[in-house]
Amino acid sequence: AGRDSSEQDASGAVFKTINDVPHDYRLVVSERDVQQLADFLGKQKEFCFDTETTSLDTHTADLVGISVSAEPGKAWFVYTWNNEKIMEILRPVLENEKIGKIGQNMKFDLAVMAHRGINVKGELFDTMVAHYLLQPEERHSMDFLARKFLGYNPVPITELIGEKGKNQLSMAQVKPEEVSEYAAEDADVTLQLKHILEKLLSEAGLMQLFREIEMPLVRVLTEMECTGVKIDTEALNDYALLLTKEMNSVEEEIYSLAGMRFNIGSPKQLGEVLFEKLKIAENVKKTKTKQYATSEEVLLELKGAHPVVEKILDYRSYKKLLSTYVETLPRLINPKTGKIHTSYNQTIVATGRLSSTNPNLQNIPVRDERGREIRKAFIPSDPQGCLLSADYSQIELRIMAHFSEDPSMIEAFERGEDIHIATAAKIYKVSRENVTREMRNRAKTANFGIIYGISAFGLSQRLGIPRREAEELIREYFHNFPGVHRYMQEAIRKAREKGYAETMFGRRRFLPEINSQNGNIRGMAERNAINTPIQGTAADIIKLAMISVNKRLHQQKLRSRMIMQVHDELVFDVAPGEVEVVKEIAVQEMQNACRLKVPLVVDVGTGANWLEAH
Repeated sequence: AGRDSSEQDASGAVFKTINDVPHDYRLVVSERDVQQLADFLGKQKEFCFDTETTSLDTHTADLVGISVSAEPGKAWFVYTWNNEKIMEILRPVLENEKIGKIGQNMKFDLAVMAHRGINVKGELFDTMVAHYLLQPEERHSMDFLARKFLGYNPVPITELIGEKGKNQLSMAQVKPEEVSEYAAEDADVTLQLKHILEKLLSEAGLMQLFREIEMPLVRVLTEMECTGVKIDTEALNDYALLLTKEMNSVEEEIYSLAGMRFNIGSPKQLGEVLFEKLKIAENVKKTKTKQYATSEEVLLELKGAHPVVEKILDYRSYKKLLSTYVETLPRLINPKTGKIHTSYNQTIVATGRLSSTNPNLQNIPVRDERGREIRKAFIPSDPQGCLLSADYSQIELRIMAHFSEDPSMIEAFERGEDIHIATAAKIYKVSRENVTREMRNRAKTANFGIIYGISAFGLSQRLGIPRREAEELIREYFHNFPGVHRYMQEAIRKAREKGYAETMFGRRRFLPEINSQNGNIRGMAERNAINTPIQGTAADIIKLAMISVNKRLHQQKLRSRMIMQVHDELVFDVAPGEVEVVKEIAVQEMQNACRLKVPLVVDVGTGANWLEAH
């Protein structure tokens, strides 16, 4: 392809490329040759496969071809464009559960196949997820892994289809012979990576986590993404009109308080109005570009200085709701399915939790009234059905009770008490009946803050109390829950010794900064050492629950489907007449996903939309 055979990266390392490594890559076009390949694959214990498509949206992507490899250095590219027969020849080996399947980011390939009615079976090995378990905070792309483990630089896709932009070609426009080398190389490289990563997973004791949680989860996430969520666009349009009207009236209030009209969205103009015209503060913070700082953080501190500040924060929250959700959700609806199909990311969050994009479900506001309204637009696909939400109650505090073995905490959970009231009663030395709402709120902030390693200063800020009072509160907390204090010290000690924090299921997060000379950096690593085992274990438990709930829904041949996972909550699109059985399955499987020293409790709600169900 007209370039030097070996390539250098920015660090000066030299990588091998396709031009100087012996390989046997073949293009397969005729049905007879595909049949021969299928016969060969049918005799293998496992093989690697990778799909080439016209788009990264699995719902609209057309399949250009599929590359396969069963031994290093040897691969085939099967050109399937406009030929349904070819996929039918490959169907039996893809659906053979005795033959393992290897891939990179397999969720994509499984979805592409599912849209062709092919249900890929067999034990999975996803190299991207394998590397995520080994090094959660590194990159996991195939090109990165090839350079890191094989000293090899794969052909960049842009060499085939050009850079991003309007002139970029679709895979279908490139000659099969040209796609062939690029695609076959993908399968070959991924197969070689599998052999290396498998050994590393075994050595690190991560094989069980990989085989029993992460790989079965790939299938569950694929299915959830393919199912999608129905959105009530009319409700969103009505809400957009209402929010815009309210936002416009707040805008007018701002102008009248400021005594002039200006662009509220311009930090420069806003800064000049607040700090030069209205002079609401002295010692004003400036940004690197010497402008007045008007970030949310700055404005929150100045909230009491002038009534206009509150209105500006208000205006911004309207704007964010409108642009992030109300106006965006309808655009994410897939024209083919009429639903939105969130992408779940299994390899992003270092603690093991899932994240999601398009839309980011984790960020849909739940605390404020206005934000919660957005959940109203999530509805069942059958108007006669409903949505069911099953939510772990305080799972992280329960895991803290389990790890810390603190008798007071365990007792409160075993009795089924409100943990925040129980905590407040102990800290403030009053009976449970005499705990006020204010006391409970403080105890709640302490409960959650302390498992995230909050400082007295942080707690005083969050509760709006003097620092001395916050110090006293933390002292009382540790005095009453000595097990928690012990757990925190022990978690930091273990992380220092091993260099990583670990969940109950052996998931690791490396913390190289735990021995840093810089107190702030070290403090951050120490907080991660305390929190990762808790948050990561919660993530593992939810993943186990998702796998078993999904299995039951299929075993019992139900039409209801799991459609969302957000924080500690699973949401189901329930078919008419199935609500009781889905409720029973969700509660049973979620509560029994793992045995802790305290019970796992699940709250269930149903409704005509997500807001009602939650």
